[in-house]
Order: sequence, then structure tokens, then C-alpha cells
Amino acid sequence: MQRIRLRYTKRGRLRFTSHRDFQRAFERALRRAEVPMAYSAGFTPHPKVSYANAAPTGTGSEAEYLEIALTAPRDPDLLRQLLDESLPDGLDITDAVEARTSGLADRLTGSVWELRLTGVGEEEAAEAVGKFLAAETVEVSRTTKNGVRTFDARAAVAGLEAVSGPSDGPGQSPCAILRLVVRHVTPAVRPDDVLSGLRAVADLAPPVPAAVTRLAQGLFDEESGTVTDPLAPDREAARPAPPTAAGPAAAPEPAGAGPA
Repeated sequence: MQRIRLRYTKRGRLRFTSHRDFQRAFERALRRAEVPMAYSAGFTPHPKVSYANAAPTGTGSEAEYLEIALTAPRDPDLLRQLLDESLPDGLDITDAVEARTSGLADRLTGSVWELRLTGVGEEEAAEAVGKFLAAETVEVSRTTKNGVRTFDARAAVAGLEAVSGPSDGPGQSPCAILRLVVRHVTPAVRPDDVLSGLRAVADLAPPVPAAVTRLAQGLFDEESGTVTDPLAPDREAARPAPPTAAGPAAAPEPAGAGPA
């Protein structure tokens, strides 16, 4: 059984696609591309697809990941192209590697997000970011299926900064952009939780909903504060070992052998 790991996007209007809608679209793409999928056992077999930490509905993403299991080997690059052609524009397969290491989900420990705040100036956003980062805790509440839950949104935030964004034109509304680096913790802290925290500590309330996009997702490096590519270990494992400086070892001569 071959396992292939894929990176895909949710762009434009398709950011409003629910995870279940994407599952249906992806399974149709698997059939159109005639991918030799492995199936689960039981009365209702289904394709062996493992989804990892999908972005919330309504947010865009450049870094979603999944893994599929095949019954026959396929070239990852060709498979990526066939699947990409079988999906609607906006749901794009951007990378594919053969799984040669374990624990893809374990390498998704952090995300980088971009939050576009139309109608908010850079100075106002920077002031709110400063107050958020200066706080020891920022309690926010979110409604879940088990009721309203209150938790700290500050501890999971490893980085937050405000940069200027393009306005809609002369005399139009400003647009601040927040770059957010967040650790994946329990309970999960989402970009809308950070926005709720900015409202709580600095009364920052954009006049229109923020446009949120995940830029990267992977292993969070505590030392550098960056998020690394989770598919890199599989690519590294696929590379052939470099030859040694001495070249291949010579076969030993039989005992007692010498010049004729």
C-alpha cells in the first residue's frame, strides 16, 4: 500500500466550503482521476483519506493537508496534476509527496494566519496588538456544542504584528493586516478568538468582518518562532544517500591471493 500526502488550498469563494463539502468534492475528484484508492473494511467501505486540522469554514487557506492510501503505486507529481484538474478552481492541489515518515498530524503544531481588517488603520491596529501582547491572559468566550466555553487566547499566540495593507483607492477605507502565529493547543485558539481578544483588551472592532487566510501550517519551532514545512521530512527521506568520498568499497581479496 502506497501513501501519498497532499497539500491543498481554499481560495476565493470556496473559502466558504465546509469540510464535509470538500470531502465530497475530493472523493469525486478521486473517481474522475481514476486513483486506485484503498478502502476501509465493513458494511460501508469508504476511501482511506486522512484529513489533518482543517481550517474553519469561511477562512481561506494556502496550507491544508491530507493523506490518501493507494492499492497501486502512482507518481506523486502526476497524481497531483490529475487531482488538481478534477477539482474546481479555488480547491487546488499544490504539492504531493510519498509518505516515507510517520506522524504527519504530529507535525502540525502551529499556523501562520493573515487577517485583513478593512476600515482599520495601521496605527490603530498596532496599538491594539501592543495591548494584546502586553496582557498576561486574554479571556474570550466561544459557543460550542457543549455550551459557552471561556478560555485564554493569549498563551497560544507566539507572534502578532500589524502591517499596512492596500486601501481600496484614494479616499477609500484603510486596511490593516495582522500577521498571526499561533500554536495548536487544546482548546484550539482560532483567528476569530484573537479578534475577540483584541476587542476585549483594546476595543478594536473592524466595521466589516475580517478576511482570514492561513498562510502556512506545520511544525512550530520554539527557538525561531517560525512554522516549518511538514512535508519536508518525506522529501528528505526520498533523496538518495550521497556517495562517500572514497567511493564504493573494494571487495576484499581472497586469503593468500597475490600477483601472478
